Amino acid sequence: MSEHTDLFHWHCRHTWLASAKNTLWCLLGCAIGDFGTIYYFQAYQPEVGAVVVMPLAIVNGLLTSIALETLILAKQLPWLQAFKTAMGMSLISMIGMELAMNATDWILVGELRLTWWSILPSLLMGFLTPWPYNYWRLKKFGVACH
Repeated sequence: MSEHTDLFHWHCRHTWLASAKNTLWCLLGCAIGDFGTIYYFQAYQPEVGAVVVMPLAIVNGLLTSIALETLILAKQLPWLQAFKTAMGMSLISMIGMELAMNATDWILVGELRLTWWSILPSLLMGFLTPWPYNYWRLKKFGVACH
């Protein structure tokens, strides 16, 4: 067994805090693209159904998250390396985050629609869903984006 596997546990406060920071940055990037897309269709093309809007919102959330991560990493790395690092982030985490946000909105509102009272629960679920995975990934492999 590797050294990382032998030492893995769920009780490291430092790793929980570091993974929370990483998850929050990812959430910010995902929310910009996701909520922006939902708002656009809600305000300007409300006749377009969730079957079209949800995949677009998820893809745009992934793209804005990668863009934000690239900007953050570009302060520490050359642009191309920052982009490659951002692209290498865990898509599992980001997709889980996106699905949790959209599912929460759908469950609370009954459709894919932003309301003043559904945004915070959607963000909360978008944060909580990938956070343990991000902790595990950081603790086991030492892989973080920041």
